[in-house]
Formats: sequence, C-alpha cells, structure tokens
Amino acid sequence: MNSRRIAVKTLATLAVLAAFPFTNALAADAKPKVALVMKSLANEFFQTMEQGAKAHQKAHAADYNLVANGIKDETDTAAQIKIIQQMIVEKVDAIVLAPADSKALVPVVKEAVDKGVLVVNIDNKLDDGALKEKGLVVPFVGPDNRKGAKLVGDYLAKQLKAGDKVGILEGVSTTFNAQQRTAGFQDAMKEVGAVVVGVQSGQWEMEKGNKVASAMLREHPDMKALLCGNDNMALGAVAAVKTAGKTAQVKVVGYDNINAVKPLLKSGKMLATADQYAAKQAVFGIETALKALKAKTPQSELPGVVETQVDLVTK
Repeated sequence: MNSRRIAVKTLATLAVLAAFPFTNALAADAKPKVALVMKSLANEFFQTMEQGAKAHQKAHAADYNLVANGIKDETDTAAQIKIIQQMIVEKVDAIVLAPADSKALVPVVKEAVDKGVLVVNIDNKLDDGALKEKGLVVPFVGPDNRKGAKLVGDYLAKQLKAGDKVGILEGVSTTFNAQQRTAGFQDAMKEVGAVVVGVQSGQWEMEKGNKVASAMLREHPDMKALLCGNDNMALGAVAAVKTAGKTAQVKVVGYDNINAVKPLLKSGKMLATADQYAAKQAVFGIETALKALKAKTPQSELPGVVETQVDLVTK
C-alpha cells in the first residue's frame, strides 16, 4: 500500500516538473498585445490609420499582437472610455490612443497606467494640465498641428490681401489638435492682414462642416476663404461654396490629405491641405510602445513628445 502511494506521488511530481518547461516556453514565446484605440472610423483618416497599423502588425507578426478599435463618431467620448476599460480587463500590454477629448480621457488613462498598461498618445495630444494633475507622463507621438496648419494658411495667404474676410471651421473645440490647427491658421492670417470673421466648430464632420460653412457664407457674402481643421469639414465647405454659387470666389483649405479631397485639389475646388501621414501615425505610436516594452521603460520615464512629419499638399 505504501509502495503504491509512493509511486502515485512520484508520478504526480514528475507531471508537475514536466509542466514547467512548457509553461516557461509559453512565457518566452508570449508576444505583447497592443491595443490601438482611435476616434471615428467613419472618418477616412482613421480608416487609413487602422489599415496602416494592421499592415505593420502583419509584417511584424512575430513581434506583437494588435487589437484595433474605434468609435462611431468624433464626439462619442463615453464609448472610447469604455473601450479603454475593456482593454484593461483584457490585460493588454500597451494602449496607443487617439483621444476624442484631450481632458476627458485622462482619468481612464490613469486607470490603465495604474494597472500596469503602457499608454502612448497619438493624433490629438492629451491636455498637459490634466496629465500633470494626475501625475502622468504620456508621450505624444505625432506632428506639430500648429506648424502644419500654418503651412496650409501661408499657402492660402498668397492669394489673399489685407482686409480680406475668412472663416475658420474648427474641429471638436475641446481637443488640442483642433485648437492648435486653428492657432496655425490664425497665425498665417494675421501675417497677411486677413480678417478672421468667425471660428466655429464643425465637429470634424462633413455634414456639420457644411452647415457651419453655409451659415458663414450667408452672414459674410464677401468672404474670401474657409480654413477647415480637417478634410471632412473641407468637403462640407466645398459643397456649401458650390451651393452658394461662389466656387470662383471662396477658397477652401483643409488638413489630413484624405483620398476624398484629391479630385478637389486637382480641380482647384480645394486649394491645399496638410499630410500628416495617417497610415504611419499609429505605426509611430506602436513602435514607441514596443520599444518601451522591450526595454522595460516605466511610463514615468517615457519621452514627452516624439514629433513626426507634416507636409503641405497642393494641386
């Protein structure tokens, strides 16, 4: 009886020991899981961003796994917060985030960091004051939006003169990139002496941009240009200008260089836009996260800003 017990115990011990190499092998082979959390996937810019990220992961399939998520529209902040909370539950290693709101997303970013998730910020910078209040360092990997908008504004300025009236269609006004693009447009208009008669939010969306542009054109029939914080709003503005019968009178510029505006640039219905390389935006963020994970760099020691390229695009 004792011999039998000893035999059973020995077999059990051997089974446990045999399991260890297998477990260690799994740990060694485990790839980091990176979540890409974007804004509205109805926006071609974020569709392109997602495609770029997926292509990168496919080319580096041995290095990491990718989960890509987005929200239904540009202002659905609550849904984006829920996505991040779900990614925390799913124990992702890193989150690469294009926040719908620069301040409202900071508390959930804090939740993620406290749970050991590395967070990298792309596209729209999280608010510095809100980050400081939470004691957070979150690297922003992306272009200087003010600089990019000024490139576009400067190009438009060549066709304006002092005293000309212009309007600015801003994105979601609580977002840093919307504020910075408006500031860049204003910098350029100030230098040429143009008069900004209004700054109104088109919420980054074509339909809302169309309504805002139409109202501005009615209020200021002698307007010479509409500067749009993204190409979706620019599409709406071009349609508004056409409806008003002022295609030859009112210049339209945008930002993002989505495929939908290329025919408009070619035909002259849009004068210029800025390319911040949507397909690479997420990739830059993912690579920053992977490098930090590999080096085991803590969140608090990550760089504050990693500036990426933005270029003027014209006909």
